[in-house]
Amino acid sequence: MKRVVISDTSCLIVLSKINQLDILHSLFGEVWISEDVRNEFGEDLPHWFIIKKANSIQIEKILSLNLDKGEASAIALYLEQKENALLVIDERKGRKIAKELGIKIIGTLGIIAKAKELGLISDLQKTMKELDKIDFRISLSIKQQMLGK
Repeated sequence: MKRVVISDTSCLIVLSKINQLDILHSLFGEVWISEDVRNEFGEDLPHWFIIKKANSIQIEKILSLNLDKGEASAIALYLEQKENALLVIDERKGRKIAKELGIKIIGTLGIIAKAKELGLISDLQKTMKELDKIDFRISLSIKQQMLGK
C-alpha cells in the first residue's frame, strides 16, 4: 500500500520560496492537504496536491484550540490515515502535539535531507543559503549536522 503524505502549510511556503516545491512530488508523488492549508498557502498548487477534508470535525475543532487551522486540519487528516501516513509539519507546538499522538512526522529539513540523499538536490550548501535568505530558522548545530561539518 502506498504511503499517504499529508502536509501542513509551512513546508509548502518554505519550499515554494526557494523554488523547490517539486521535491515533494519527486519524493512522494501526490501530497494531501486540507482546504485550510490551501487557503493559508494562498498560491496555485500543482495537480499532484490533493485537497482532502477530515471526516471528524470534532477532532479538528479540539486540535484548533491549541494549533492553527492548517496544523489542526493536517493532523486530523493524518489521524484518519495513520496506519500508512506521514505528516509534514515544522512548527514546534504542532510537532510536539503530533508526537504525543504517535504521529509519524517529517519536517522541511528532513525533506531536504532526503532529497539530497536521493540526488534530487545537488548542492546542499546552496539550498541552506537559500533557506537563510528567507529567514527559515535553523540552529547552527542542525545546519552543521546537515552539511556534515
